[in-house]
Amino acid sequence: MKKIKLDIVGLSYSQTQSGAYALVLGEIGGNRRLPIIIGGFEAQAIAVEIEKMQPSRPLTHDLFKTFANSFQINIQEVLIYNLVDGIFFAKLICSNGEKTIELDSRTSDAVALAVRFGAPVYTYDFIMDAAGIIIESNDFAFLENIENLPPKENTLRKEPVQEDEPKSPYAHLSDEQLEASLQKAIDAEQYETAAKIRDEIERRKA
Repeated sequence: MKKIKLDIVGLSYSQTQSGAYALVLGEIGGNRRLPIIIGGFEAQAIAVEIEKMQPSRPLTHDLFKTFANSFQINIQEVLIYNLVDGIFFAKLICSNGEKTIELDSRTSDAVALAVRFGAPVYTYDFIMDAAGIIIESNDFAFLENIENLPPKENTLRKEPVQEDEPKSPYAHLSDEQLEASLQKAIDAEQYETAAKIRDEIERRKA
């Protein structure tokens, strides 16, 4: 089976389903995208590392990395190796320099660890054929409309199409107030709030 290298395209927050996120992985050198529904905690763990936020205390995935580093264990790669009834299966390929082992993992946890270890993420071509979505336009438009795309092999939950996108609750804040609110949310370990504030900051920059 052919392995396909993936990169993180982004995280899309569901406005209609509380706590649900779509982790979007993109094919390197291709136009297929693999959307995977994940929980809020796992989405926060990925976003915190991507955005280089500094939590006041280590998150679970940070603790795992510290533990692994203490025993000279490194994650060499993450492999999303199967898709059954809409559920993705992943494993961590780990090594201590002498021995290599494979550990089963939820895909969301595996990706959260991959970004911390700088490990590549792969999947097989049959998974991309079954659950991948071909994107003709740019990634940003895809992320904005991901909730309205039809499910593919149950990788996306069907949700009602939203006619009017709700305005961000942080839209009225100034840039300085947004930065202050972001830091306050991080200090209070309110990472979901921090991610939403970061989205508003990035929207203004765009």
